Amino acid sequence: MKISQKAKNAIYIGTLCSVAYFAVYIARNILSAVTPQMVEGGYTEEYIGNISSLYLGFYAVGQLINGAIGDKIKAKWMMSVGLFGAAVTNFVFSLITATPTVAMVVYGLTGFFLSMIYGPMTKVVSENTEPLHATRCSLGYTFASFFGSPAAGVLAAFLAWQSVFAISSAALITISVAVVILFSVFERKDIVKYGQYKPEKKGMGGIGELIKRDIIKFSLISILTGVVRTSVVFWLPTYFNQYLGFSSKTSASIFTAATLVISLTAFIAVFIYERLGHDINKTVLLMFISSVVFFALTYFVKQPVLNIIFIILAIMSSNGAASMLWSRYCPSLRDTGMVSGVTGFLDFLSYMAAAAANLIFANAATTIGWGALILVWLGIVSVGVIISLPYKQIREKLSRAKS
Repeated sequence: MKISQKAKNAIYIGTLCSVAYFAVYIARNILSAVTPQMVEGGYTEEYIGNISSLYLGFYAVGQLINGAIGDKIKAKWMMSVGLFGAAVTNFVFSLITATPTVAMVVYGLTGFFLSMIYGPMTKVVSENTEPLHATRCSLGYTFASFFGSPAAGVLAAFLAWQSVFAISSAALITISVAVVILFSVFERKDIVKYGQYKPEKKGMGGIGELIKRDIIKFSLISILTGVVRTSVVFWLPTYFNQYLGFSSKTSASIFTAATLVISLTAFIAVFIYERLGHDINKTVLLMFISSVVFFALTYFVKQPVLNIIFIILAIMSSNGAASMLWSRYCPSLRDTGMVSGVTGFLDFLSYMAAAAANLIFANAATTIGWGALILVWLGIVSVGVIISLPYKQIREKLSRAKS
């Protein structure tokens, strides 16, 4: 079967973005991967935890700021500067960890630089590919992101932690240069064009247009799914250990296998989306309903193997709703000229919600117990069902029935 030129162009853009995002996620997961080495070297868990929290805050705020800037500046420069800046701060951090305050700020800046990638990347993909191809591209770099954690783990298994930071920095610089060169080639060959879509309305007019396009609904979806995909997943190893009774080593192994399975979510979600006639609202509703069912089964079924299966399916279902948000809703806004800004805003909401939930869940596990915490997670996805109900269609049917 002959591949169209538009499909080839999408492959070029998508491949470059996927490689860049893979490097981003290696950098994002390095601190977690090398924590055991750093602790053995005399650093405390509290110190590393504070660094991680500050990084998350910088990353979330950076998404908000850089997403808006990404609608004004070419993705080539935003992505390249972000990758290069993260490389520098990553490497500097590994050299100055003995000065805690400065090291924390420097690592926080790594998060800010890495937040320069996703919004502009989504914008350039959505504006230069067909909607179907944009979905495929977003799947590519979403899937690439899931391999960042195991890749960082492999590096940490064979190298000293300072060397892991150094190699990651070298990779980020290499890809930063490649982004400038290849995007320049794409521009000359008209594979990538900028400024094709600009907001027809600015200020409150632009906000009004986004409200018509359900930005409030998808903001809430970003918050809810952010809690599940980031915070609930973060606590899975502890859940396996404390609630299901597995050893720490076994819990870590189960977690590794679980994350690999969860990484398939985006592909499954898009497959279901296409089977449902490319209806994003039906897909999101189905995903949240499925998550409610599986979290309920997680609560009632205590048998360890089945419990693990159900909680993984519950997370995958919620992540399916998130996949619709990132792979379909954000790219669909290309004609507004605000793809980068909206993507950054929604990602900001997602990570801030996850950061808050992380603090709450840490205390809840010890105060109310894991069983009650499962019910909290069940409640979160139940809210997702409520906000995803087709209220407009229901009103129209009731109106027709009255008339």
